Amino acid sequence: MRALELTALIVLWSAAAQTSAVQPSAGGVAAALQKKYDGIRDFTADFVQSYEGGVLRTRATERGTVQIKKPSRMRWDYTGPEKKLFISDGQKMYLYWPADKQVMENAVPPDDQATTAVLFLAGKGNLTRDFAVSFAEGAPADRYALRLQPKLPERDYDWLVITVERVSLQIRSLTAADAQGGRSTYEFSNFKENPGLPDKNFVFKIPRGADVIKGSPSR
Repeated sequence: MRALELTALIVLWSAAAQTSAVQPSAGGVAAALQKKYDGIRDFTADFVQSYEGGVLRTRATERGTVQIKKPSRMRWDYTGPEKKLFISDGQKMYLYWPADKQVMENAVPPDDQATTAVLFLAGKGNLTRDFAVSFAEGAPADRYALRLQPKLPERDYDWLVITVERVSLQIRSLTAADAQGGRSTYEFSNFKENPGLPDKNFVFKIPRGADVIKGSPSR
């Protein structure tokens, strides 16, 4: 009888251990992702950005390449359907439309005011400190999807969903939801970690004759 009880306990313990290994807690995944991301100095990737919803119920898709170097340096080269450049040198952010020769310029917000969702990618914010974390539905079998609810109200978004690969914890998508019902999603591919990006990639010189607008270059 004791042998049967011992066998049953072993089976139950094994099943529980396997379940725990397959599905860790959302907080555990967030902590592991933050730890991994703390070790990434810079990265490059291809991206597809899609937006839908909002007050006007608009739909739009753009694509290009991104380079990010911590802290706070980013370069988003949009290649289609319209060419434009979003760049942050760590002090200022610029959004440049070559066809219109127009530049929008704004200061990079301090760490405690970094509301723009993609600033997380540039080393602003902390998943476990700044968000209440839970699993989001709809993730593929090989990925985790984390819903990030900011602990303090944010100006630019209501919540985020970040999707990562289960094994490598590599970021595959970032979705931001705004108060008007809009959804902006970045899908990443061809991700390369720590390629050693030079600082010159994040320097922007305002073209001669360009119209400069002081504002908030929203991502």
